[in-house]
Amino acid sequence: MKRDIVVYPDKRLKLVSKEVVSFNDGLHMLLDDMFETMISKNGVGLAAIQIGVPLRVLIINIPLKDKEKGEDQPKENTLEIVNPIFLERLGSTKFEEGCLSVPGIYEYVERFQFIKVVYQDRFGQAQEITDDDFLAIALQHEIDHLEGRVFVEKFSILKRKKFEKEWKNRKS
Repeated sequence: MKRDIVVYPDKRLKLVSKEVVSFNDGLHMLLDDMFETMISKNGVGLAAIQIGVPLRVLIINIPLKDKEKGEDQPKENTLEIVNPIFLERLGSTKFEEGCLSVPGIYEYVERFQFIKVVYQDRFGQAQEITDDDFLAIALQHEIDHLEGRVFVEKFSILKRKKFEKEWKNRKS
């Protein structure tokens, strides 16, 4: 079921998400709903808090390089990440990011170049990911959501002031 996206500056986006302790049908339904919602908005990642659920759950669907326009992303290509923890973060890189909770805004953000994350899958099984490419960026972006942070908070002071002014004018 598609759910509504929580849009900045909604206070729920500031919540620190809680650890998942039950790997049951409720979690599986949440993950399925998150996938439907993300795909319907042409997103590549979504944290549960972005649909108003403060749990440490996120999904990332790495776009296929040779995807035809309008072709659906396969669900098997989606990482379901529960209770992620960074083990390593190294280096530095900049990447242009956008966010379903801040629609239409794209900006370069500094992130770690390399990450190593442990997490659980939908069944509670331990997993590990290492990456130094797009997945590393997407994971950092979504894990920020679990910590109550939105990517606009990483803007320089000048860019942040400009963004806040434009965003306020756009919403009124």
